[in-house]
Amino acid sequence: MCGVIGMVARNPVNQALYDGLTVLQHRGQDAAGIMTFDRGRLHLRKDNGLVRDVFSTQDMMQLQGNMGIGHCRYPTAGCASAAEAQPFYVNSPYGLSIAHNGNLTNAEDIKRDLFLEDLRHINTTSDSEILLNVFAHKLAELGKLRVSESDIFDAVSGIHERCHGGYAAVAMINGYGVLGFRDRKGIRPLCFGSRETDAGVEYMIASESVALNVLGFRLIRDVAPGEAVFIDLEGNLHTRQCASETQLSPCIFEYVYLSRPDSMLDDVSVYKSRLRMGRMLARKIKREWAHHNIDVVIPIPDTSRTSALDLANDLNLRYREGFIKNRYIGRTFIMPGQAVREKSVRQKLNPIELEFRGKNVLLLDDSIVRGTTSEQIIEMARDAGANKVFFASAAPPVRYPNVYGIDMPAAHELLAHDRSVEEIRQTIGADGMIYQDLEDLKTAVREGNRDLQAFDCSCFDGKYVTDDISVDYLLRLEAERGEAARQVGHESTAVNELGLVRS
Repeated sequence: MCGVIGMVARNPVNQALYDGLTVLQHRGQDAAGIMTFDRGRLHLRKDNGLVRDVFSTQDMMQLQGNMGIGHCRYPTAGCASAAEAQPFYVNSPYGLSIAHNGNLTNAEDIKRDLFLEDLRHINTTSDSEILLNVFAHKLAELGKLRVSESDIFDAVSGIHERCHGGYAAVAMINGYGVLGFRDRKGIRPLCFGSRETDAGVEYMIASESVALNVLGFRLIRDVAPGEAVFIDLEGNLHTRQCASETQLSPCIFEYVYLSRPDSMLDDVSVYKSRLRMGRMLARKIKREWAHHNIDVVIPIPDTSRTSALDLANDLNLRYREGFIKNRYIGRTFIMPGQAVREKSVRQKLNPIELEFRGKNVLLLDDSIVRGTTSEQIIEMARDAGANKVFFASAAPPVRYPNVYGIDMPAAHELLAHDRSVEEIRQTIGADGMIYQDLEDLKTAVREGNRDLQAFDCSCFDGKYVTDDISVDYLLRLEAERGEAARQVGHESTAVNELGLVRS
């Protein structure tokens, strides 16, 4: 999960790209970067850290030009070096740069072929650099001194033929413009919009619509699966479908947790989808806990607040804010390293004892991944005087690794893998445990856009929509990316029993 942004404007874009990245900061806190183009020259600043820490006033002054792209990164392979911060750049042909969100599932095969057949060297472990070099090679094959919009779209078609997985990217072609494209399943989000200025129309491409809204852009629409959007230097917009056999299958975890509630993804309000998640879960509680003795509903801030509000209303229960969040601690789920995540939980949340003392509390979280946070929060609720602590998840059990750009690489890191709900309850120490049903989750999202026929729900059901994921692939992924796989004796735990279901 990363955030990408690209812009062609009538005036310098450095401040707009910076502001857009701060809005997308929730998508990645590990590194940030901006590259701009001005009169034949590129200007780049990237480093590890938050957006506000990476860019100084002097850096911003040097990022000159009316065209640029930006990226905020969270690593799917633990901690990353500054060398792997994005955007990436290659000088041939024309000068190309890219910012990428997602993961290529055939990256190793492409990397080998790039070296042996295309004579291209990959300098990092990032598949984003691989994606960039595939694009560069496709353009180089044309052998043209100047390329047209049609040539650029043909090169994107070549990307779709060669690259598998989930990816949404913005690319900049020196002297030509900014390009945005999305994988043929539309797993990772990407949208574009425009705004009117005195000098003319300006366009922006971004991971989420909220980045457009904050900067005064009007959302035009989402980039379709397999589609490419190109904005030339004159500010003209060009679009083309560049892939065959496409099917919109967005990652449903974007609606559960990853995206901001004020975003629109594929014509669905993330906020309203989370309200519906709360209502759907409330109905399940009525069915299965008809004689519940819950006194109060308390959300785990921040993502679950929206769902908790409608859940409490539907159950006719009090809704209370029982935890105060330290806003200077990052999102625990996307922190690199389990030790860092565990240490940060109690630093991030502090209970209000008055809301817990002597009460039967239902805690609601958006999802449960590793379970570290859930277990500690339940302990905090008991320490604050709660009589009973029930725990609910607005999402189904996360049982399988995610391979499309979310840091869920190893099955044995997942609390729900190979465990029943009762075993999960015992593990985290709750008095009661309830999960959202997957079909109810789909309904909650699909109600916002009836044309959504499919989702990537692989972390819940093991069905990988790209249909190219095997147990062997997951074993390699765990060895390369899973932090637990780097601990002695954990290399193959539970992976052989994944029970994969091919879509």
